[in-house]
Amino acid sequence: MKTLNRCALAALALVGTSAAFAQSSVTLYGRVNTSFEHQKDGDVSKTGLFNNSSRFGFKGQEDLGGGLMAGFQLESGFDSSSGASDSRGIFARQSEVNLSGGFGMVRLGNFTSESYYATADFISNHNHDTGSSADALYAYPARDVNKIAYRTPSLGGATFEAGWAQHEQASGTGGKNSMDLAANYEIGKLGLGAGYSKLGDQNQFAVRASYSTGPFVVGAYVQRDKNVFIANGGNRTNLRLSAAYIMGVSEFHVNVGRAGKYSNVSDSAATQYTLGYNYNLSKRTKIYTYYTRVNNSQAASYGVSAAGNDFSSFAVGVRHNF
Repeated sequence: MKTLNRCALAALALVGTSAAFAQSSVTLYGRVNTSFEHQKDGDVSKTGLFNNSSRFGFKGQEDLGGGLMAGFQLESGFDSSSGASDSRGIFARQSEVNLSGGFGMVRLGNFTSESYYATADFISNHNHDTGSSADALYAYPARDVNKIAYRTPSLGGATFEAGWAQHEQASGTGGKNSMDLAANYEIGKLGLGAGYSKLGDQNQFAVRASYSTGPFVVGAYVQRDKNVFIANGGNRTNLRLSAAYIMGVSEFHVNVGRAGKYSNVSDSAATQYTLGYNYNLSKRTKIYTYYTRVNNSQAASYGVSAAGNDFSSFAVGVRHNF
């Protein structure tokens, strides 16, 4: 019995040592973003409450010692206007586990492609690229699930990430793997980014520049894609410009996007613009209003129910981060 007690005490001592050595933390976070809007799709109008990518999640890290960290992030979307959960699954927005250290980071699971974050995400920033004013023209061919990715440590202000998403279908069924590459470089107030993604015969490449000086924030990206919005549509060039003026708790935003026609499809060009105003009630809460419009050519259907329709929305909303 004494021997057994000594073993138990030794095991408890070892567990206590490990608990002190491996520090861990878990954070609950999220965003509730709801707007009241009057929208028009062609000749059809509707007025009501709309969700703008509301979500909640959990993320955490554990210090494994020797500079090695284990981390995870689980994120769930929900409809803030009704309370309905994401129909794709409870953690469909993100479900990731990762290991990081001096070598960089290895990521496994389901997460948004870094090529998007390196380019478009920096530019449409008035409502975090969500809701009816989200960038309707950006081409996103990458697959987010069943993905493994590697991100380098910062190399003089530059980081790079490469991702590979498996189709996980039976051999011979025609499944395609997806590839995603991204680069970011920050030097003072200037930010540069580039992203490439490919899925089957669809691909896109984009470059981005953003700059802040005093109360002004400006940015732009240019994207070239193939077949993303229209099967066998050919090639298309997409450009977006944005600017913001920050005055105390007020933010004034404008952005304009122009998608050229696909090389194999006549009358497939479109233009989108948004004018927005945000008022910061605190660091976590904003009220905002915006007007957004998409003008589609006859064969274009960006953000609408039928080709050739135009879309517009006037919105007033509240966004709260926690």
